[in-house]
Amino acid sequence: MMATFAPVRAAFNPPIPQTFAELGVPESLVLDLVVRRMLIEGYSSLSGLSRSLRLAVPIIDIVFKHMRAQQLVEVKGMTGNDYNFTLSQAGKQLASERFQVSQYAGACPVSLKEYHAATKVQAAKVHVDRRTLRGAFSDLIVTDRMLDQLGPAIISQNSIFVYGPTGNGKTSLAERMLRVYQDAVLIPYAVEVDNQIISLYDPVVHQPLENDEPDLDPRWLTCKRPCIIVGGELIPSMLELRLDEASGIYAAPLQMKANNGILIIDDFGRQLMSPRDLLNRWIVPLDRRVDYLTLRYGVKFQIPFETMVVFSTNLEPSDLADEAFLRRIHNKIYVEAVDANSFDQIFTRVVQSRNIQAEPDSAEYLRKLCLREGRTELRACYPADICNILLSIGRYEGRGPIMTKAEMERAASLYFAKG
Repeated sequence: MMATFAPVRAAFNPPIPQTFAELGVPESLVLDLVVRRMLIEGYSSLSGLSRSLRLAVPIIDIVFKHMRAQQLVEVKGMTGNDYNFTLSQAGKQLASERFQVSQYAGACPVSLKEYHAATKVQAAKVHVDRRTLRGAFSDLIVTDRMLDQLGPAIISQNSIFVYGPTGNGKTSLAERMLRVYQDAVLIPYAVEVDNQIISLYDPVVHQPLENDEPDLDPRWLTCKRPCIIVGGELIPSMLELRLDEASGIYAAPLQMKANNGILIIDDFGRQLMSPRDLLNRWIVPLDRRVDYLTLRYGVKFQIPFETMVVFSTNLEPSDLADEAFLRRIHNKIYVEAVDANSFDQIFTRVVQSRNIQAEPDSAEYLRKLCLREGRTELRACYPADICNILLSIGRYEGRGPIMTKAEMERAASLYFAKG
């Protein structure tokens, strides 16, 4: 769903290119886009191709006149000052040949040079203090001590290592870091490298915002700063260009999609990809803020690595990485088990949000339940998890949830494994 508030953006305002010199990508690539688009549409117009390919009509007109001179199009009439036309037999032959090379027929890509410049200009500059952070994490119980660690780390925009016992909100903290950004960024639909097209905009991870700037290059989309979360499914190929053999289109890797935002590596150390392989892959990007990708036929090129990487793990950092790598992650934040006061505050929020009636001493009783059988630490996740079990028990028995001592005992026996 496209948000409707007016975004505040960094100082990057690319005008609509009117000539190929301003466009920055090869004319041959634009010709390929036009013939492929026409093959898909069947019946085209200058204005229609302009909308589909996100190009100004003067550029489409240049390509149209070239195609007309080469007898690649047949004019079928006019609507006002606009031509209506189709591909000729020769044009269909050319389009079919170009379709074998690549099936991309969407928004015209931006040049790699322009993408570099835009990403650098739009690098996040964050100004936060304890008060603003308290607002960003308002739906969590977070101590002042934790906020005072998070604040400088977020301001630095360097990578962050969040570690500590499981169940205490490391991932929840990482996900909410995106809330400190109060601006939007421009993300291109695609990037051109050596006449190849890399698809960058991904509606799964990029959230478009409505834009009322008519003079803005339509090859760029106004979006919220991205936040990409990847867990145990991470494999090496997700960090490299991926060529879809059927379509001939390259897909951008995760770190490229996360540029100007946050990339969270959740449950770090439990990926199919070993920690050592991941750290070796990113030791240069984290240090120098640039990465290197390779096209299928060996052409290597540089992209910006302008993303804040957050590693979240319940494993010991020293077991995952050597000193040389840990030195490159300047911010290491330990998320400890919650104390009794924080546990009770979390409990109160949970029962209120789930509309469960609790006895006055329920929080204290649940604390005692959670510390039985050799367990020595309270976890932030316990209240919500136990309440969810109470809700499920109620639905199973055809009634609302009941929070009595007996019911909490029953939920705890389901939740905790026997020692």
